[in-house]
Amino acid sequence: MASFRADRNVALCGKTRGGGLCVYVNEKWCKNALLASRYCSPLVEFVTVRCRPFYLPREFTTVFIIGVYIPPGANTKEALGELYTNISELQNTHPDGLFIVAGDFNHANLKSVLPRFHQYVDFATRGVNTLDLVYTNIPGAYRAEPRPHLGYSDHISVMLIPAYRPLVKRAKPVLRKAKTWPAGATSALQDCFECTDWNMFREAATYGDSTDLEEYTSSVSSYISKCIDDVTVSKTIISRPNQKPWITAEVRTLLRTRDSAFKAGDKVALSRARTELSQAIREAKRAHAQRIHKHFMDSGDTRRMWQGLQAITNYRTTTPACDGDGSLPDALNNFYARFDRQNDVAARKSIPPPDDQVLCLTTAEVRKTLRRVNPRKAAGPDNIPGRVLKECAEQLADVLTDIFNISLSSAVVPTCFKAATIVPVPKKSSVSCLNDYRPVALTPTIMKCFEQLVMTHIKTLLPPSLDPLQFAYRHNRSTDDAISTALHLALTHLDKKDTHVRMLYIDFSSAFNTIIPQQLIGKLSMLGLNTSLCNWILDFLTGRPQSVRIGNCTSSTTTLSTGAPQGCVLSPLLFTLLTHDCVATHSSNYIIKFADDTTLVGLISKNDESAYRDEVQRLTNWCKVNNLSLNVDKTKEMVVDFRRIRSDHSPLSINGSSVEIVNNIKFLGVHLDKDLTWSLNTSFLYKKSQQRLFFLRRLRKAQLPPTMLTTFYRGTIESILSCCITAWFGNCAISDRKTLQRIVKTAEKIIGVSLPSIKDIYTTRCIRKATSIVADWSHPSHTLFTLLPSGRRYRSIRALTSRLCNSFFPHAIRLLNEKGLD
Repeated sequence: MASFRADRNVALCGKTRGGGLCVYVNEKWCKNALLASRYCSPLVEFVTVRCRPFYLPREFTTVFIIGVYIPPGANTKEALGELYTNISELQNTHPDGLFIVAGDFNHANLKSVLPRFHQYVDFATRGVNTLDLVYTNIPGAYRAEPRPHLGYSDHISVMLIPAYRPLVKRAKPVLRKAKTWPAGATSALQDCFECTDWNMFREAATYGDSTDLEEYTSSVSSYISKCIDDVTVSKTIISRPNQKPWITAEVRTLLRTRDSAFKAGDKVALSRARTELSQAIREAKRAHAQRIHKHFMDSGDTRRMWQGLQAITNYRTTTPACDGDGSLPDALNNFYARFDRQNDVAARKSIPPPDDQVLCLTTAEVRKTLRRVNPRKAAGPDNIPGRVLKECAEQLADVLTDIFNISLSSAVVPTCFKAATIVPVPKKSSVSCLNDYRPVALTPTIMKCFEQLVMTHIKTLLPPSLDPLQFAYRHNRSTDDAISTALHLALTHLDKKDTHVRMLYIDFSSAFNTIIPQQLIGKLSMLGLNTSLCNWILDFLTGRPQSVRIGNCTSSTTTLSTGAPQGCVLSPLLFTLLTHDCVATHSSNYIIKFADDTTLVGLISKNDESAYRDEVQRLTNWCKVNNLSLNVDKTKEMVVDFRRIRSDHSPLSINGSSVEIVNNIKFLGVHLDKDLTWSLNTSFLYKKSQQRLFFLRRLRKAQLPPTMLTTFYRGTIESILSCCITAWFGNCAISDRKTLQRIVKTAEKIIGVSLPSIKDIYTTRCIRKATSIVADWSHPSHTLFTLLPSGRRYRSIRALTSRLCNSFFPHAIRLLNEKGLD
């Protein structure tokens, strides 16, 4: 056993008795161990030992064992701050290291400063108290069990049993099929389409004076798919969890050659194979490094730059995998189609008047839309990738314009354009029922372009003042605006005497899937859309073939005439138009909407809740009429009441079920507490940002320039810290601000340059947001910014409490007045 001591320095720690820390390392496990650091102060004592065992899973580069002792009377925050600084510096130099932090923490919690670390001791270690804790930066690394005391110690021993499974054993190799584009394939496809007589497809589908749009569209789509297959090559790619990105086919061949020579016992061949393999690995790594650095050559190509950053950090936003049960696709398809069986409203098209103007698209509009297609998006059921539409926009614009205009004039959408393949995405890591899968529809990219053109036209017909409290899919609107508006309504009301606020957060069950097309068309007609366009939308929403695909398993096809598929371009706009008449009837109530996230804010005075409860009943009735199903179990209510003498708040009852009153809620991405403080939200942001620092450290290890590190920081860490910052930072406690600023300071040490502080970001965002609201007369908060008679300053909002004074709108007005009008 090798021992590494950190004897207590009486002069440094201020204690009268000796003591210290000691770490023993079994030499059968690791002979390469050394003392990395030791620290002693009145707040905390710790010793760090760096180990490089003979066997270590490939995903780890080294192991750090840190012994810790925090005295019972020490300042916990300051002690953890010193420990955090030590661990953070080690993580900067060894981002792929395994950290084991163990010792007597007393009442300190390391997760408050290092939320990515996981604690394993779940039993008492001294009497009835759990004082001795073990943390690692790897989930599920150990299983802790109690053992008897050592000698006369008053603390029991803790035995850690390894439970970690290496990455290569946890995940199986993944097979996927991909189409590769050889050199010259795109130009060959363009030449093929250029020489094609597209009129023959229309002539073949024309019978007398009418054209069979289904046959016309199907033949054109099939021809495009056939041409793509002729110029591309299909390959099966195997992805292994521990596969390094620089592994090439040549390296794999030499690996097999070396293994064959070893099994044959041919020493000469083995020596030669090992030499050739070493040379090939060095060349492969050099070529991979050059390929990555090419991503950073052009500073204007942000996509290639981010590809390089992802290649180095292996940063991916992963989603849980679906169950491989072969019966699951059919079960999910029937589950998603359950609303169609409940729809007994027949879809009937109206006869357009003689003067009805049919929307007519130009070739230039279609060509422009095709050129803006994202080639990296997945193809729909027609298997026509976006790359083809983008690269061959000039050649395909004429025939697609013809198909689109025939569709609009006849108010018929081809069935192949309406087909959707549902790829279910688990809403959480552990799935317990079919409702835990979110249906994401893959629709033809051609139809997405068609929808984009129609949506642009619809928006020109709608007044800017329509549904002002709907903050989704609107210009100059965001979740910031929705949260700030709701908070301002609440805080302004709470500034008055004998008042409280009740906020009802409504959850709809599959809101997009319950739309009844005939009801929607009636509302669209009242909004001014002409009959031909309404008939086209009705046909778009009815008779939609749908199937569910999970891996290589695909369900049978079901035809739906209810709802709007999630993943279509038009669906969000159609839903907001369906709910535009969902507004409050009482002046003391407000309905804040962001797509299907609906919040009812009730401003209550003198305990008179009659208007609020009547509003809830009216909202419930509106949902029944419009076929929107309220999920009462997930619908929550929060009561904000700062009065000294508070009465009991009886829960609401919706459809015979009581609505749960909660102390905090996640509201449009931020965690809102009933006392309108932001400690919970700060903890969430701190934990999420701390996780991203790992990737920033890997980039630094790859010796990227500070400019690239700053870009990654702003895109992945600062974006989290500043999420909806204008809505909450003003009322954030000083301790919470310091917690978030700690992330910025750590990032500054990693990057080596100064970064904007959280407060500076908040000030900049406030001024920018306020300026945009002042310039937008249709914004619901535009009237809060009124000029004084001098015309040089804005009228301040009167505030009796610091809560209102420090909130966004009063603070933004002060900032604009300090800045001065341009």
